Amino acid sequence: MRIAVTGSTGLIGTALVRSLTADGHQVVRLVRRAPAAPEEARWDPAGGEVDTGRLEGCDAVVNLAAAGVGDKRWTEAYKRQIRDSRVLGTGTLARAVAGLTRPPRVLVCGTAVGYYGDTGDRKVDEGAPPGDGFLAGVCREWEAAAAPAEQAGIRTVQARTGLVVARGGGAWGRLFPIFKAGLGGRLGSGRQYWSFIALDDHVAALRHLIDTDSLSGPVNLTAPEPVTNREVTAAMGRVLHRPTLATVPAPVLTAVLGEFSQDVLGSQRVVPRELLRSGFAFAHPGIESAIRSALRDPA
Repeated sequence: MRIAVTGSTGLIGTALVRSLTADGHQVVRLVRRAPAAPEEARWDPAGGEVDTGRLEGCDAVVNLAAAGVGDKRWTEAYKRQIRDSRVLGTGTLARAVAGLTRPPRVLVCGTAVGYYGDTGDRKVDEGAPPGDGFLAGVCREWEAAAAPAEQAGIRTVQARTGLVVARGGGAWGRLFPIFKAGLGGRLGSGRQYWSFIALDDHVAALRHLIDTDSLSGPVNLTAPEPVTNREVTAAMGRVLHRPTLATVPAPVLTAVLGEFSQDVLGSQRVVPRELLRSGFAFAHPGIESAIRSALRDPA
């Protein structure tokens, strides 16, 4: 197939492109700078411009471009960047593919389980309503921005991603060095649920979304059974053979992370109903297996 990918240099995008090209698929990487290779195409997500000539005839488009939620302290300016990088970019891409003469058969838009807000101990699936808070509001706008593609008859999938277990980036990319140094421990009470997914499973799930015509709308990309932060801490200690006696109190997290601490300390118990219904099989359904998989993968 010929597949266009935004965010191809990020943690998930890099792994997805590597997987697709290894299987012989042609990947068109959308970049915001001047293209430097034949497989690259220019786009300006904020300005609403895309090289549509390179998108013509693509079988699928996967949108993974977004500013990192935990990369910087949440000033008002950075919150705008978090929101605009998702909403404006998705809208630009959706309008572009909707106007193509030969549109893709599927648009996969990476969103997040932040859509559900804090769910406490309650399990939620794709049928749950949106939650409250900044990230939940961003996710609602993010997903709504894909409407032009859906209205044009393109199968549109919202891939609501959980916490990706990987060494090369994201939340777990920061956790591994801390735990390896023997400084890891629970965050706050440790009772909050983390909806995780191994990087290998995430890439396989994205490819499953591309290939499975029956899937559209929101699909949770999370392992079947979320675990608490306390359970994550214990699993990291067992796999890395390090003590996990440290505890980061909630007030310290608030002082260091600011508003973002509310999401770190919040609980999201999200389950992948649609993935399981469609026959997707997880290679790493448990947290220890996901951690060991991340250690085997080159960072």
